[in-house]
Amino acid sequence: MQPTGKLHLGNLEGALKNWVVLQKDYEMYCCIVDWHSLTSDYNDTSTLQERIREVVLDYLSAGLDPESCAIFVQSQIKEHAELHLLFSMIIPIARLARVPSYKEKRKELGLDSYGFLGYPLLQAADILIYKADYVPVGKDQLPHIELSREVARKFNSLYGKVFPEPEALLTKYPIIPGIDGRKMSKSYHNDIVIAETSEETAKKISMMFTDPQKIHKNDPGRPDICPVYHLHRIYTQEHQQIHTACSTGKLGCVEDKKNLAKNINRKLKDIREKRKKLEQDPETISKVLRQGAEKARDKAQKTMQEVRKAMRLSQ
Repeated sequence: MQPTGKLHLGNLEGALKNWVVLQKDYEMYCCIVDWHSLTSDYNDTSTLQERIREVVLDYLSAGLDPESCAIFVQSQIKEHAELHLLFSMIIPIARLARVPSYKEKRKELGLDSYGFLGYPLLQAADILIYKADYVPVGKDQLPHIELSREVARKFNSLYGKVFPEPEALLTKYPIIPGIDGRKMSKSYHNDIVIAETSEETAKKISMMFTDPQKIHKNDPGRPDICPVYHLHRIYTQEHQQIHTACSTGKLGCVEDKKNLAKNINRKLKDIREKRKKLEQDPETISKVLRQGAEKARDKAQKTMQEVRKAMRLSQ
């Protein structure tokens, strides 16, 4: 994940909860990609280290165990950059320009740097340097996994078999809506932050878009197109009853949003309490990142020895 600050519900439900489960059964590397964040935040890095710390706090409070997985910062493992450079020699510019997220963010955010064009290739390096068999992602990341598979095939065909072709492990909830109905994203300023207060969460939920045809409380609603109901499916056990009450006009949007906020806050209570305790222990954060970097560096260096040998860049 990019260190854009405190993580939101889209990060939690779209990826992080899945990682917590998978760490029990896989050798797992959880990378905080600070180089990637520079594609959009290059003009102000004054808070970068604090934003990295916020991500680690959310990782640990959500249940990632540094004894079970490597938690580290991308820029601490220089081999990522070396592999990205070598991949950039064999992948056409036109292929990178077809990546959906590149086209989308270029249009919406006005990003058009060399680094931004190449970030999907750097992501492929992030994945392949650990010889990943699986990558737990949301649905929107599937084009990036496919590019990583293409890069692995291209490299292997040119220089011999080095990389496996990684497969995606989709999360249960591939896309989480933000308060404006679009995919939840800090870039869109529509996110609900994991670590915010109960009051802040309730205020954001009260602002959420709903069915535009449900104007009055007793109007029948269409919950299947409503972002509020989408979150009810995740956070409300009796969400089917919500569906019926909304559809028949027995439930108004104001009350519905209050119930959702209450349920979200209840589900996040333990994570928030654990996070507050970790905030008082900065040495733990530093130790986690040091240990994670050591484990990641060892794996990355071994892969790069194979890469250099395959490309005849070393004896």
